[in-house]
Amino acid sequence: MARYRGTLRGCRGEASRLGHSSSGLTTVAASWQGAVRVELYADGDRDFARVGLTRHHGAGVERLLFDGPVNGALQSIERCEEGR
Repeated sequence: MARYRGTLRGCRGEASRLGHSSSGLTTVAASWQGAVRVELYADGDRDFARVGLTRHHGAGVERLLFDGPVNGALQSIERCEEGR
């Protein structure tokens, strides 16, 4: 049974893909000005998301926006950096 499901909708309708704990699920949505990359992955029985800006055909920047639990149970960045 799949652990992750991703969907997209464009000019040719909707499509979906499945991912497992061993494969995860990665998607990239791109424009002429750059792209956004979203990854879902597992660490044991917990699910995590990594969201970032990325380059597309030379345009855009590399910038991590979020890397944490999918359920949102995350301390503030300042608290995590301070080790609290």
